[in-house]
Amino acid sequence: MNILTEKFREVLMALLPITILVLLLNFTIAPLGALQIGRFLLGAVFIIVGLTIFLAGTEIGIGPLGALLGQSAAKSNKIWIVGLVGLGIGFLISIAEPDLHILAGQVEIVTGGMFAKFSIVAVVSIGIAVMLALGLLRIVFNISLRNFLAVTYALILLLSLFSSSEFLAIAFDASGTTTGAMTVPFILALALGISSLKAGKASEEDSFGLLGIASTGAILAVLLLNILVAPGKITGSLADKLIQSTSLWGPFLQAMPATIQEVLLALSPLLALFCFANLCFFKLSRKGFQKIIKGLVFTFVGFVLFLIGVNAGFMDVGTILGQSIASLGSPGLVISLGFILGLVVILAEPAVYVLTEQIENVTSGYLKKPLILGTLSLGVAFAVGLSMLRILVPEIQLWYYLLPGYIISIAMTFFVPKLFIGIAFDSGGVASGTMTATFILAFAQGVAEAVEGADVLIDGFGVISMAALTPVIALQTLGLIFKLKAAKGGVETSGQQADS
Repeated sequence: MNILTEKFREVLMALLPITILVLLLNFTIAPLGALQIGRFLLGAVFIIVGLTIFLAGTEIGIGPLGALLGQSAAKSNKIWIVGLVGLGIGFLISIAEPDLHILAGQVEIVTGGMFAKFSIVAVVSIGIAVMLALGLLRIVFNISLRNFLAVTYALILLLSLFSSSEFLAIAFDASGTTTGAMTVPFILALALGISSLKAGKASEEDSFGLLGIASTGAILAVLLLNILVAPGKITGSLADKLIQSTSLWGPFLQAMPATIQEVLLALSPLLALFCFANLCFFKLSRKGFQKIIKGLVFTFVGFVLFLIGVNAGFMDVGTILGQSIASLGSPGLVISLGFILGLVVILAEPAVYVLTEQIENVTSGYLKKPLILGTLSLGVAFAVGLSMLRILVPEIQLWYYLLPGYIISIAMTFFVPKLFIGIAFDSGGVASGTMTATFILAFAQGVAEAVEGADVLIDGFGVISMAALTPVIALQTLGLIFKLKAAKGGVETSGQQADS
């Protein structure tokens, strides 16, 4: 029970800022109504309880399972097994990632079914599988992460030149949602399992970066889909998107069956894979087997409660707040509020805590969780603020941000310590997780619906991609600061091992 108590305190402190902010807005400039605020508070309870149980489950079950699979694949000394593990796991965990289903469902809704949910999920999952396999092979063959990322993003930028605005936003948003609360702990543990068989510096550096590589698969897959399919001009609308129920508990009860099915879909392949792998390779003791099963059960229960709270209590509030604030006619207020929301919403991202804890553990406390969390919060704050500016001024296209942003981030990889490269690109994925895909995306769509000249599909989407970009730059900037301090003799750590 100690782990549950520890996680509960962590989650409670994380969720308080956004809860207080919404309550302040409700009682001042954007009243929500008794029913909406009641659902929001009930959703907060679901999220707190669910996220507590979920984080305990990932620590007990998901993390150890990923590490075992990584170590077993690496110990086989067979390249084709490592590649096959990457392809299989990449597809299974991506096609079952709830965050991806949330985004694909929202795309299907606002486009009136023009983009089918399953087609987006399937295409993105194939892209993730291919890039995850290549990422694992990169570790095995000791290919430089910075060179790998440079080539990959050069290809992405090339394909972007032939992509429509609608697909560009969806492609980069998909890259963020595919690294959600289910995928992150598994891929991080997988990378740690394979890299742990290497000695010293190489092991530390290769523990990160796989998430960043995997997320590029989503971008490449959607951009290629756009080029091959080449649909005509499309637009979006929020019509009939909000929950119409007049009951406080109604939306929560309605969301329960679909959410249980969604999370079962997410966990069943992992459970089957674990049982098969344990029978053939792991051969864990009864106690070890039961521990991972217990972790998977915790993860299931926690994720169900978490997603019910988000979908039934948070998403509508985000949309309504976006519409209300934008309707006040104050651009400065919209941008400022977006900045503040970005600052606090990252604190409620479950995957962020998984990553920050692994960073602290792998670096033996050199990089503290509060420092990484603060840097991420600042990065996402700028992302949401800049996204609000883009909605308010529709002439500002998404690629105006993404093109120079990724050029800067790739250029920085040649100057920052190697350890920070993997951490930075992994951080971009986890910062654009479940809460960003629901509350922040809903807020952006609400703003886009209320702003004259803005398009919900083109301008409402894209905020997730920004939340995935700015933390990469923020974390690499932090790496440069540490490098400069180390050069001046101000820092003496293992981080000096990861020099550029």
